[in-house]
Amino acid sequence: MRNIFLFIRIYFNFIFFLFLMGVSLYMLFTYNRFQHTAYSSVAGEITGKINIQYNGVEYYFKLKKTNDSLVKANAALYNKLKQDYEMPDTTTKLAIDTLKIDTLFHKRKYLYMPAKVVGNSVSQPNNYLQLHRGSLQGVSRDLGVTDINNNVVGTVVDVSKNYSVVMSMLHRQSNISAKLKKTGETGSIVWDGVQPNVVILKDISKDVRVGKGDSVITSGFSDKFPFGLLIGTVIEVSNDNSTGTHIIKIKTGANFYNLQYVNIINNLQKDEPQQLLKSVKKINE
Repeated sequence: MRNIFLFIRIYFNFIFFLFLMGVSLYMLFTYNRFQHTAYSSVAGEITGKINIQYNGVEYYFKLKKTNDSLVKANAALYNKLKQDYEMPDTTTKLAIDTLKIDTLFHKRKYLYMPAKVVGNSVSQPNNYLQLHRGSLQGVSRDLGVTDINNNVVGTVVDVSKNYSVVMSMLHRQSNISAKLKKTGETGSIVWDGVQPNVVILKDISKDVRVGKGDSVITSGFSDKFPFGLLIGTVIEVSNDNSTGTHIIKIKTGANFYNLQYVNIINNLQKDEPQQLLKSVKKINE
């Protein structure tokens, strides 16, 4: 307390000067229209700039919440796509079970579930992703995975209660059925372990015309992915003389370097055709 009084005593004249100047400025800007207008304009501009900076900082700290909401919104929109519904080929009877259906009575086939990526590798011979969503949240093995733009990423290979592991397309054992969007020829997507974000489309005959920029999509033959999801675009075409097929390099649609959220695709109708195929194989054994 003694130091405070000592400070005031030493700087009393300066403090008193500041007080009088403040009173003078207040009276000047309050009782003179021109100065009041000028002060209001400058103060408004300064306040506006401060608010812009504050809003920018606030927006930055809310990005996580915004990203979460966008991922959920994307999943909700994907769940309304027409190709996510499929009706059995029948003209006599329509069986309606507990599966959700749309307004045209098409039975839902694919269900999208968003998940956060908590682990990812791109530089190993066999790369995996780890997702913060597991069996308690509806995930099981052999489900397809896409990025938030619905580009193919990989397949779920293992699941715990709250986490799941995805075999990335950047994996030597990955094999995804694909086709050329322009011509319709079907082949397989594999990875040669050389370049991340570049995979190989094989089993396409040399007689097929393939050009740079052509789109490669899912064939729909697998029960993991709907037909027509983008796998990538052609960046290089060469011939394999030993097999009579093209060697087609594909730049992946998904950016494996920057995967933060993905969608897990659950095929709700996959059990019936699988059981039917098993029974046929059993009969012919």
